[in-house]
Amino acid sequence: MSRVLRRVAVFCGSSPGNDPALASTAYEVGRGLAERGIALVYGGGGFGLMREVSQGALDAGGEVIGVIPRSMVEREWGRSDLTELHVVGTMHERKALMAELADAFLCLPGGLGTLEEIVEVWSWRHIGFNDDPVGFLDVAGFWTPLLDALAGLADAGFMRREVLDDVVVAGTLDDALTGLAERAGVPVAGKQPG
Repeated sequence: MSRVLRRVAVFCGSSPGNDPALASTAYEVGRGLAERGIALVYGGGGFGLMREVSQGALDAGGEVIGVIPRSMVEREWGRSDLTELHVVGTMHERKALMAELADAFLCLPGGLGTLEEIVEVWSWRHIGFNDDPVGFLDVAGFWTPLLDALAGLADAGFMRREVLDDVVVAGTLDDALTGLAERAGVPVAGKQPG
């Protein structure tokens, strides 16, 4: 295997949410990626969980690649202290570039934008536009109601069961990275194949 899981795109909220533990988890995810030698690709935001995940990676000396639309930079919603910052024209360009840069996608808690981003790349995987794996870090069961609803879609015949079974659902970063690497057929960066 010449490839490894070396860049993970993380989708998460631009708000901190109501539970302070979510911000702490996002920070630890960023730090954990950096400690494993995995670059963080994210939306370039400077607030909420986006700020925390990027700060965790930066504090641990990791590579942080932000992709942000110009309109958000103009509103001062982004960060300028990243390893790389790509300023693009639209949200569509942002998602396309993040998909190009990443080896896998991990979803932390967030709102409609976060949900839209992860569902889009997940659907891309299953119609053959992208073969990178997708996962949810189900922090304290945050994504469980959504995943239950999606199981209902499968039960109703609107989603193939294998599409649902393909997504990684994990409670820890280690389990998420292991699942994503297995789906990609590659080892995790910084770990030797076992």
